[in-house]
Amino acid sequence: MTRIVFLGAGSVVFTRQLLTDLLRFPDLPQLDLVLHDIDAQRLDVARGTAEHVARRLGRPLKVTASADRRAALDGADVVVNMIQVGGIAATRVDLELPASFGLRQTIGDTTGVGGVFRGLRTFPVLSQIARDMLELCQDAWFLNYTNPMAMNVWWMSLVAPQIKTVGLCHSVHWTVHDLCELVGVPMEETHYRAAGVNHQSWLYEWTHDGQDLYPRLRERIEADAELQRRVRVEIFRRVGFYPTETSEHSSEYLSWFLRSDEQIARFRLSPLEYLGISEDNVTQFEQARSALAEGRDLELHDGGDAAEYAPQIIHSLLTGTEREIHVNVPNRGLIENLPEGAAVEVPAAIGAGGVAPIVVGRIPLQGAAHNRTYLSVAELALDAARTGRRDLVRQALLVDPNASSTLTPDRLWELADRLFEAHEALLPDTLGGSVELVLR
Repeated sequence: MTRIVFLGAGSVVFTRQLLTDLLRFPDLPQLDLVLHDIDAQRLDVARGTAEHVARRLGRPLKVTASADRRAALDGADVVVNMIQVGGIAATRVDLELPASFGLRQTIGDTTGVGGVFRGLRTFPVLSQIARDMLELCQDAWFLNYTNPMAMNVWWMSLVAPQIKTVGLCHSVHWTVHDLCELVGVPMEETHYRAAGVNHQSWLYEWTHDGQDLYPRLRERIEADAELQRRVRVEIFRRVGFYPTETSEHSSEYLSWFLRSDEQIARFRLSPLEYLGISEDNVTQFEQARSALAEGRDLELHDGGDAAEYAPQIIHSLLTGTEREIHVNVPNRGLIENLPEGAAVEVPAAIGAGGVAPIVVGRIPLQGAAHNRTYLSVAELALDAARTGRRDLVRQALLVDPNASSTLTPDRLWELADRLFEAHEALLPDTLGGSVELVLR
């Protein structure tokens, strides 16, 4: 049987979504699903969730739950990573401590101060996973959902370039889905492609019956003053290409939006929004635990054409079904005007042979300029983790557009020191913590 491993399976709502999407494919063979999490209670709920989904959908499934990561990885064919190092407690620090300095973030898990420190505490665990995979399942695909996406994919390419690492995010799909609804065109009848970096890719092709849909979008925007108060619409109007990911997340990648109360009100933003999302996730976990304990049915979504990318990849690997999705991979000649080796988001063909990124060439120059700013922050953070230099972390924050537009260098460096102290137990020992770095 094909062995599929979910790392961080205690994210039970996402585990349920991935497994529901996967088991809805009627032509899959029986799978060997191994669930791993360091939280015993969450792992037990994940196991119950997996068995419930398989029973509800009438699909055979071997389910094993293991707190031993090495045992879980042994012989894996596909590893799906969705860990969150430090959990909601660390997320609170990432958002609330900067807020106490006057620095506003909305999501804070991919870019900026929150993204950098989430990366720093995730890299050591990724290194340990990579070490185990090279020993126990070196030919397995590593499908990463964990943020900060671009930093994590880039890190894996540095510490274990032999591993087939692919970063997955559905933001391109949902961006096009919502835009098609806005202009009144069925998404399944359109052709679209985007490229750039995760959460800031640029929709460079979007057509219906061979006709560019951007003119229709511009007409729709000009006719609606409220639409003009959305972050992504403002970016589109100024840059000329529509960015992926939500307006809330997009606001963190630039200096334009979170720097003042006026801009926040104008673009209808909610700083610290991710705290509420995180609390909702905890509530959904508790609801799932209660439902399973009481024998009630869990709610199963119908992903349809919007099935998550990991299930699509697994289905294509096993059945040979050919598809095109968007993936995050190292830039090996894929985007000419972004740094070679950096993690980029591009279209990819998938099938029995795996994932084949599509060469894009040059993306719009103005989009690449913004992408390079983010990639500079990421590169400094990665080098800080590789060398143990705290000054590189501070300098990464100075490059970040949102952070540097709000705080002076003195305050940013003071904030960095406070975050080092708050996250000390989760950081590599070279940065003041106790977690071993495993490099090639």
